[in-house]
Amino acid sequence: MNLENAFANFTRRDWERESVDGTVRLAIVGVGGFARQRALPGIADGEYCETTVLVTGSPERTTTAAEEFDVSHVLDYEAFLEGDHADAYDAVYVATPNAFHGQYAVAAAEHGKHVICEKPLETTLERARAVVDACEDAGVTLMTAYRLQTEPSVRRTRELVHSDVVGEVVQVHGSFSNPLLEYADADTWRLDADLAGGGAMVDLGVYPLNTTRFILGCDSEGVYATTHSSDGAFADVDEHVAFQLEFPTGATASCTASLDAHAASRLQLVGTDGRISIASPFGGVVPHEMVVESGDMRMEYTGPPVDEVREEFDYFGYCVLTGTEPEPDGIDGLTDLRVIEATYESARTSRQIDLA
Repeated sequence: MNLENAFANFTRRDWERESVDGTVRLAIVGVGGFARQRALPGIADGEYCETTVLVTGSPERTTTAAEEFDVSHVLDYEAFLEGDHADAYDAVYVATPNAFHGQYAVAAAEHGKHVICEKPLETTLERARAVVDACEDAGVTLMTAYRLQTEPSVRRTRELVHSDVVGEVVQVHGSFSNPLLEYADADTWRLDADLAGGGAMVDLGVYPLNTTRFILGCDSEGVYATTHSSDGAFADVDEHVAFQLEFPTGATASCTASLDAHAASRLQLVGTDGRISIASPFGGVVPHEMVVESGDMRMEYTGPPVDEVREEFDYFGYCVLTGTEPEPDGIDGLTDLRVIEATYESARTSRQIDLA
């Protein structure tokens, strides 16, 4: 790839290879803050999905959202599990607390519906396998909601890496931190180990983990990790995590995540012939600020952000409508859960865990 042309048509959808008609009708299961503030607007702004059903524990408090986004049906969880209004949607977006992902994803598959499920697929690898198996048995599409895989900065970085613009990647540095208690109470489900399945690693560390795997195009062979938690709100989950991944290419990824630090994120890949840096890749809105160095050349790109949530749902809808297998499929979700469980094992035992 010619470095001068690397940023041409930056926001192109390289996954969109044919024109398709129609939309995928979605039932949103779990109408929390992210669903209201990001998912519903992103779906409404997109091309290939539309929201037709909301599933919530408080139907009376969801009326405003239903009216704002012109959603015809609002169901409680029991009605959804029983299959009420199943003819009103084609697919399900599961956005509940992590421990309930499997229950609703499996129910959707049993109703013959496609599934896009928030990460992680479940709180354990075993429970996540049940989701993958149910979707395979039903013959429906399953996508793990790794929206960074549809984000232009990340996709352009993958192209640059696979075009050897920076040579062989030797080091990856990724970090993501967020002050959780500045916008959530101490009793949030994210700090409940049973509901979340973990803390900083599950909620934030999975972003540099999955994005690194996606860009390099291979899975890690080993992980070493440490965690730290203070008393009080973070007593039951990892408040901070640091983990190092080893890849079969010889690359090493050093990553950190924190639920109790200033909001910040970064991703840098250092190769034998250059480096790539993405500014703030994991914070929800990527500013499209990149620096690429290749040999003696250095280029910077700054462009308007793209709503990666909209891109994610359009990608899912496109895959369903065209019968295309999504890249962030169920196996992708299982792979990350295997690494997450190994990360916690490494932190408990103070030793590296082999993943080969």
